[in-house]
Amino acid sequence: MPEANTPAAPSPIDRLLGVMARLRDPDGGCEWDLAQDFATIAPYTIEEAYEVADAITGGDPAAICDELGDLLLQVVFHSQIATDAGLFGFDDVATAISDKMERRHPHIFGDAATGDVRVQWEAIKAAERAADGPKSALDGVALSLPALLRAQKLQGRAARVGFDWPDAEGPRAKIAEELDEVVAAPDATARAEEIGDLLFAVVNYARHLGVDAESALRAANEKFARRFHAVEERAGPDIAAQSLDTLEAHWQAVKASERA
Repeated sequence: MPEANTPAAPSPIDRLLGVMARLRDPDGGCEWDLAQDFATIAPYTIEEAYEVADAITGGDPAAICDELGDLLLQVVFHSQIATDAGLFGFDDVATAISDKMERRHPHIFGDAATGDVRVQWEAIKAAERAADGPKSALDGVALSLPALLRAQKLQGRAARVGFDWPDAEGPRAKIAEELDEVVAAPDATARAEEIGDLLFAVVNYARHLGVDAESALRAANEKFARRFHAVEERAGPDIAAQSLDTLEAHWQAVKASERA
């Protein structure tokens, strides 16, 4: 039995906060950690979020746990940077998100009647934005989001104020229009701009069909990679010397085997 004056072990989160505080301690801390700021750490934060998504796709609970730990470290790191600068601390971050979740779930933490939870959530968010003064409907859509995801969010925000096609036929026709403009582009600069417009139109069409464009493209990327690996296995080490017709035959064989 432990002695009465033995200090209790810190909670896991307090231990992590202590580790980061030690790493950022000017007196004997880690030189690399001390040199970081919000901007230099931000790319790692984004990367860790994607690694969580990859782990979830892989379906390995141990990997998900590990990657969530890496993502949590990013929150703790940013919070320690803020603490060192006298801006805010981890407790402020935790308190702010707790307050926000309780505020946005009045049917759980308050006395509001249960209705359409998504509509209620968006209405509360809109009221919060309005309380901060007049703003654009597009404010708050992060610049650092992947391009497809940001396009989808920008379109969704515009749709909330009525700037949207009434159905999927509008964006479908827009795809054909933008494709024609790609073909007619007079130079590389114009062609790049028109390709951007075409991709934006495809995202809009996907949104009207209820398809998350970012997730759909991620899945398509993985499908291509899986099938190409299978083509490499069929073709062997001299794949680069084989004709396109031969490689296409391998590709169709791989697709057929997947369907089978």
